[in-house]
Amino acid sequence: MRTRARLISSLRDMGITDERVLAAMMDTPRHLFVDEGIASHAYDNSSLPIGYGQTISQPYIVALMTQVMLGGGKPAKVLEIGTGSGYQTTILSKLAGTVYSVERIEPLLKQAKRLHYKLRLRNIYHKLAKGKTFGWPDAGPFDGILVTAAPQTIPEELYSQLAPGGRMVIPSGKDNAQELYLIERTNSGFTKTSLEAVRFVPLVEGS
Repeated sequence: MRTRARLISSLRDMGITDERVLAAMMDTPRHLFVDEGIASHAYDNSSLPIGYGQTISQPYIVALMTQVMLGGGKPAKVLEIGTGSGYQTTILSKLAGTVYSVERIEPLLKQAKRLHYKLRLRNIYHKLAKGKTFGWPDAGPFDGILVTAAPQTIPEELYSQLAPGGRMVIPSGKDNAQELYLIERTNSGFTKTSLEAVRFVPLVEGS
């Protein structure tokens, strides 16, 4: 727990101010979401491999994206694109009413579901992505959307799944020129704000 506390302290020093986010991360055993061979690095502020060419995101990025998506509120319904290890999903489940999480790599999705069941998280719905559809249109619209992989351009389908007043946090761009964006849906349309330069694995169709 001391290593977890040090991580939370460093996130606070890096500008994470939403105490709900910090508490959720303090309460979440990140070491369960990585291979035992690298579990000793689970509370380092770094991304780690989880297989299939995917990674568990750097804790700072998890905290930043979550904080920005929340915007000080508590969304009733959140869409996560890219379940991955299930760590980010777990954080969201502690801060939102219901989480709908989509993953295209079936073994990762199955492992995440097992962990969520073990942690007794009952407000998460999981879906295996198939075909060319982005997101989970049938379950929308969503108050928050968080995307953990980067499309070169933001798919139009995601805009349409964002509820009025909703907030979407998404990386976008080519490998060496990605930016993290906040998309907000207003009464008159959408606003797009660049947050910072990032580097994510690419988002592919069927996510």
